[in-house]
Amino acid sequence: MPQMLKKRLADTSDRSGYLDGQVLVAMPSMEDDRFARTVIYVCAHSSEGAMGIVVNKPAPHISFPDLLVQLDVISAGEDIRLPDKAGEIQVLRGGPVESGRGFVLHSADFMIEDSTLPIDDGICLTATLDILKAIAKGGGPAEALLALGYAGWAPGQLETEIQANGWLNVPADRALVFGDEPDTKYERALAKIGIDLAKLSTEAGHS
Repeated sequence: MPQMLKKRLADTSDRSGYLDGQVLVAMPSMEDDRFARTVIYVCAHSSEGAMGIVVNKPAPHISFPDLLVQLDVISAGEDIRLPDKAGEIQVLRGGPVESGRGFVLHSADFMIEDSTLPIDDGICLTATLDILKAIAKGGGPAEALLALGYAGWAPGQLETEIQANGWLNVPADRALVFGDEPDTKYERALAKIGIDLAKLSTEAGHS
């Protein structure tokens, strides 16, 4: 687990003023192609920086059962005996940092002591193989997605990007994080705060 998440796991202080549990939506003017039209669920945010998971960019050419085989959670051939729920879990490109590592965003009905990070509104993050093993056996959380990699910001960087009109922050909900049709999450996130993408695109860059 990244150091920032370990600190967040141990942090019991007041979180007001930070964006943990919020969603970041890239503005049309976003200059970094890696984050164009992304929706990012913020897992940790403090004076030391921020970390989040992109929730609307499917990882190409890989399924959850494929990933379980690659990580030696199951052996080749066992995937045909996986529970239906395991086959339905989305595999997403979570961000450019540690893109070979898996992070599971999931509902709060499943917890691993000292490994699961409760974030907000019934959403948690676990980055150990134990949760994948539980899902493969038919257990695990009711809702989950697996992200490869994450997005990270240095101290003050996210605040600077927001002030420069790079991101909007939007209240998160489980349907937006875990819902099907990731291609529509960008428009759905904007709609939560009453913004029409067509109008936003037209006005972007104008004062």
